[in-house]
Amino acid sequence: METRSEVTTVLQVIHRFDLLAFDWCHRRRAEALVFSAARHVSRSADGWLYLLLPLLCLVTGATGATGFVELAAIVFTVERALYLVLKNTCRRRRPPEILPGFRSLVTASDRFSFPSGHTSAAFVFAGVCTLHFGAWAALLLYPWAMCVGASRVFLGVHFPSDTAAGAVLGSTLLGLAAAWTGA
Repeated sequence: METRSEVTTVLQVIHRFDLLAFDWCHRRRAEALVFSAARHVSRSADGWLYLLLPLLCLVTGATGATGFVELAAIVFTVERALYLVLKNTCRRRRPPEILPGFRSLVTASDRFSFPSGHTSAAFVFAGVCTLHFGAWAALLLYPWAMCVGASRVFLGVHFPSDTAAGAVLGSTLLGLAAAWTGA
């Protein structure tokens, strides 16, 4: 069984990695293309896509649309609930609150950073679409979901471990959903 000091040591190592990776990203964010791309990718995960695609499937009568919408609704409901519990339990402060003199390039929608909700939702969406539409959705949406996580770091509102935790949360929930549905 791990002792409290071992856990503290692991958390310190993660924090040091976060600071090094964060610094590397922010030495590059002055490049206009990086900032512009990060802002657009981040906005693409603001939630409108997660509502639009299921509605389009229903309106067009796509094959299996009802099942797709039901699965998406269930997994997103569970994801949002767990994300909020984790965020408000861990209460990790965002980079601008921890790093002296640092300013993020966008204003975060909430106070705490762990886990990244944009990233967890993006991975849930990629997974739900993959279960419904197949491998081509995975080829398109998982790279997008990874870029969503990276964009949140480049914009200065998350540390890398926040986005890694979001990816794990979203992917784990999808694995559970796939097992539950037999997909």
